[in-house]
Amino acid sequence: MGSMVPFAKMNGLGNDIVVIDMRGRSDVVTPEAAIALASGERTGFDQIMAIHDIDLDGVDYRIDILNRDGSHAQACGNGTRCVVQALASETGRKSFTFRTLAGIVTAEEHEDGLISVDMGVPEFRWDRIPLAEEFFDTTRIELQVGPIDAPVLHSPSVMAIGNPHAIFWVKEDVWSYDLERFGPLLENHPIFPERANISIARVKDGQTLDLRTWERGVGLTRACGSAACAAAVCAARTDRTGRRVTVNVPGGPLHIDWRANNHVMMTGPAEWEFSGTVDPLTGAWQADEVDA
Repeated sequence: MGSMVPFAKMNGLGNDIVVIDMRGRSDVVTPEAAIALASGERTGFDQIMAIHDIDLDGVDYRIDILNRDGSHAQACGNGTRCVVQALASETGRKSFTFRTLAGIVTAEEHEDGLISVDMGVPEFRWDRIPLAEEFFDTTRIELQVGPIDAPVLHSPSVMAIGNPHAIFWVKEDVWSYDLERFGPLLENHPIFPERANISIARVKDGQTLDLRTWERGVGLTRACGSAACAAAVCAARTDRTGRRVTVNVPGGPLHIDWRANNHVMMTGPAEWEFSGTVDPLTGAWQADEVDA
């Protein structure tokens, strides 16, 4: 085994997260290590959050985010909550600022243990999401699944919040759709040059949504934080709800507040499962003796 670093297996509403401590090192977690960890029974994850040192005023750490397939993600709200919980328990601090591919992210742990993450400002312009062709109105674009005269899913709202998202609005239960079949086709549709997260959303009332997501580079997930934010923002944008909503994902509720300053705040829990050490080059790992 190479040089080992500490890691924690955690989850945010069942969204499986591996937090790897790369502070004090100049190397990175490799795609090979990510793929190896993803295939493990105990270490299977939706995202790896690798914490790196950063020399930047006002920023505490850089977070490198990897998907199951070894590709990089720009943002992961559930993973960010896990990072905050891990760092808060280590340092006693409650608020942190991180640099990610999506930009600067701030987050804080509350007295009740819930953690809020500022997911930033939504992007609605077609070329910034990005889409492969121009749509003036991204609250609904031409994209459908199934027969032309009776599509199963159609006219999604699209936007980016770190990652690209497409939200299909449905009247029936979100579980009544075969997202496992449609998800990969839509994720890789030519309209999305950087692929996209595909969600099915149902409005329960003016403050509540039900949501299921096929996550880009991951697959079906119990909780995708950025998708919950995208659904909440698109619901408000299309006058389906107000700007503060509870989004029920399969793992539980996330509270989303699209604030007057345009920033999207996401609040939810994080849970620690076990700790160990891992080789960031190969993904070989061992649990701490206490957790083994």
